[in-house]
Amino acid sequence: MPAAIMLQGAGSNVGKSVLVAGLCRHFANQGLRVRPFKPQNMSNNAAVTEDGGEIGRAQAMQARACRVPPSIHMNPVLLKPETETGAQIIVQGKRFGSMRAREYGTHKQTLLPRVLDSFERLKGDADLVIIEGAGSPAEVNLRAGDIANMGFAVAADVPVVMIGDIDRGGVIASLVGTDSVLDKQDSDLIKAFMINKFRGDTTLFSEGMDIISRATGWTGLGILPWFAPARFLPAEDILDIAGKTGRDNAGRYNTGIHNAGAPLHIAVPMLRRIANFDDLDPLAGEADVRLSLIEAGEVIPADTDMVLLPGSKSTISDLAYLRDQGWDIDIAAHLRRGGVVMGLCGGYQILGTNIADPGGVEGPAGSAPGLGHLAVETVLAGDKTLTHVAAQSARFGTTVRGYEIHMGRTSGADCARPMLQIGGRQDGAISADGRVMGSYVHGIFADDAFRRAFLDDLAARRGRFGTFGVVDFDARVDSVLDELARHMADHLDMDAIGRIAGL
Repeated sequence: MPAAIMLQGAGSNVGKSVLVAGLCRHFANQGLRVRPFKPQNMSNNAAVTEDGGEIGRAQAMQARACRVPPSIHMNPVLLKPETETGAQIIVQGKRFGSMRAREYGTHKQTLLPRVLDSFERLKGDADLVIIEGAGSPAEVNLRAGDIANMGFAVAADVPVVMIGDIDRGGVIASLVGTDSVLDKQDSDLIKAFMINKFRGDTTLFSEGMDIISRATGWTGLGILPWFAPARFLPAEDILDIAGKTGRDNAGRYNTGIHNAGAPLHIAVPMLRRIANFDDLDPLAGEADVRLSLIEAGEVIPADTDMVLLPGSKSTISDLAYLRDQGWDIDIAAHLRRGGVVMGLCGGYQILGTNIADPGGVEGPAGSAPGLGHLAVETVLAGDKTLTHVAAQSARFGTTVRGYEIHMGRTSGADCARPMLQIGGRQDGAISADGRVMGSYVHGIFADDAFRRAFLDDLAARRGRFGTFGVVDFDARVDSVLDELARHMADHLDMDAIGRIAGL
């Protein structure tokens, strides 16, 4: 019988995804066949799997920590928000439909058999499955029909370890309070707890560990000090990206305190339904690139060299939002100053002359004029494209690998100048003056050779000088995963974790 253990949090953003990745790498380094699993994730940051589906990118990173390819069964239910109250539902890698939150709340229990099916499939190929919960089980108003936390743990009969985030304060109350609101069937599954994100001398919290253990009956597994290199891991959500680019005392993004003196300045308008924003990770890691995230109410700085429009889960809605913020005016002014603009996926569609969604694929059916900086039109229809690609870029003189995840079909005069050549087909478009470009391929900046060529070209066009693409992005991610595994082994009782899992 394969071993299994589930990590749940006493709140959101306590570090579950990173800690699951660390445990995956630790036990994989012990020679075990380890698989990650998250029953239900909510994220517009999706990864394409080799079996032709999509899962949350956190589970793709965890698969990497296990040194195995990502599979649709590692995240059988993925919710991709489209509006404030609705989301696209992905089940075992494929689009299931779109639902409002209340509708999904009454429907999700019917997905439990699919979730358990994926879990059993993973177990059949593993010595150990490490499971990540979602949010917090303390939200007991959501317990009925739950498939993400205790609902899954009970159905699969797996032991649970709770994580408390001490960086936020109130960690004793959050852990003890969680135990107090759970019913006995759920609380009996919780065997232990750990404290994450401690800054300073961990011995100062020894009494706190004892207090939590006495109040809950859980075993204390240890206190994890703050792990700064986590910033080099692919982002799970936009808060992770924000932390990499720097904030001022008011918590705003684009203050320039990240690489303030860097020769290249790239600005990213923060669309409301931004998707696949880990495209920004490799750029944030470049010492000679200043990456600014532009929030609502802020202008795109005049010293920007390139405006990068990221992907979007609701492109027409985000186009309207971009106009509401006045960023369309800023982008036009940026181009008049000789700047460069690039769009990825939804951002590429926004740069065209028109976006049509006749079937209501991403929201209400309709169409909207684009910014008109590329002579292309997009229709949102048909089956979703989900594929890994190897492409050639004549513009940048290099090959590149990435992935596509979109439903749009784009055509027009500027497509005669494609950004990429993918086998026998073309992708993307470049304007006649070469300063506006777009592509459907995500992940291209994680390709070191392409990133170096792209940034060298941008610097030359803008009269800047810098050194780019020095860091091996993939190698650094793997190095950080190994460092994370050692960090956790140094501060947690790994033998106890193994025993709880059933090893």
